[in-house]
Amino acid sequence: MSIALNLNTIKASLPEHVTLVAVSKTKPVSDLIQAYEAGQRIFGENKIQEMTEKWEQMPKDIQWHMIGHVQSNKVKFMAPFVSLIHGVDSLKLLQEINKQALKNNRTIDCLLQIYIAEEESKFGLDENELNELLTSVEFKELKNIRILGLMGMATFTEDQNQIKKEFTHLKSIFDSIQTLQTENCKLNTISMGMSGDYQLAIECGSTMVRIGSSIFGGR
Repeated sequence: MSIALNLNTIKASLPEHVTLVAVSKTKPVSDLIQAYEAGQRIFGENKIQEMTEKWEQMPKDIQWHMIGHVQSNKVKFMAPFVSLIHGVDSLKLLQEINKQALKNNRTIDCLLQIYIAEEESKFGLDENELNELLTSVEFKELKNIRILGLMGMATFTEDQNQIKKEFTHLKSIFDSIQTLQTENCKLNTISMGMSGDYQLAIECGSTMVRIGSSIFGGR
């Protein structure tokens, strides 16, 4: 199966309101170029150094999404070019992104990562922490970031009911914070769903899916 064929098959199955992030982590630039030539312009990486190296080598009309866990001390390396940061899970990290965005004279779009899974290994904010963050004075002072919505990762399980419950929970949290929109908080995106569960995620309200192995093959 070719990357272009895989990509076009998936794109054809997505509703118009759903954005496809091609998860290209660990894949060589030659693979990304095949997806690019097939029309894909949004790529997701989980390591800042790898993403930066690919950004340097690839066409500049690509939107680079950081989908992995972000360490504050690495933010400066992606601040000049990153299009969307999916995994923001603390005010401290937001403040660092804001600081580096300001240095680069730009506003960086972010998603807040919500903890919806039953696994301890997943990062994210719970509902109370989310509300505290969005209503805090410190958050309102951040002029160089913009929160576009939420991101969540379901439990790694075969149990579709469990996954559906978690996706539905994320959608209900998203709906509950619509009243908190401000200058730096424009809520229109729910990033949930990967190769194994993106169709279920879309049924549950996802507007952005992160798909890697179904496009590029196994890691």
